[in-house]
Amino acid sequence: MPAHSAAPLVIYGTPLSGHVHRVQLLLRMLGLPHEFVEAGAAVRATAEFRALNPLGQIPVLVDGDVVVPDSNASLLYLAKRYDQGGTWLPEEPAAAARVQRWLSVAAGEVRHGPASARMVVLWNLQGHLPLAREISARLLPFMDQHLADRRWLADEAGAAMAHPTIADLACYSYVAHAPEGGISLDGYEHLNAWLRRVEALPAFQAMPASPLASPKPAA
Repeated sequence: MPAHSAAPLVIYGTPLSGHVHRVQLLLRMLGLPHEFVEAGAAVRATAEFRALNPLGQIPVLVDGDVVVPDSNASLLYLAKRYDQGGTWLPEEPAAAARVQRWLSVAAGEVRHGPASARMVVLWNLQGHLPLAREISARLLPFMDQHLADRRWLADEAGAAMAHPTIADLACYSYVAHAPEGGISLDGYEHLNAWLRRVEALPAFQAMPASPLASPKPAA
């Protein structure tokens, strides 16, 4: 693992953001010291934060002179910079493509399904809840079936030698917290087994549950 600067890495975010949590997971699993700077809406509106990310979004990862906005970009950076074994982001083309496929799912169906439902329900943010639940109703059975013969998302079917990748970290947080958006995880045997495997990884730390009242899962 290459040495990093004496100053710890810095991640700007909020504790209840799944986008932030996925980056925190990889930082912990790589054993990288880091400082967490809370960046709520007021902080994200400042000129100082906009200099880091003009879009005003979290997370932002800072490693010395390197500034990386975006959660999936941060996962890629950390894996390339600090995981010389290539376990979290494989170099082999087909394996790398399988990881990228799930990063796209994280930014697409996961973001617009379980994550969107959670944001609408818990924080009354703008969003189309029926559409988020419709997307989730397609995503979760797909993931459950996909994991029926795999331990990790980017595995080949029936792979004997398997290791989690950044694909698993990118998808985990919002899927695990889907019930906070009224999305039930009941009945998804393989999906729930995968969630437990992620939670059993060394250095795993859960994203806090929302302090707001938990909604009942959609019927």
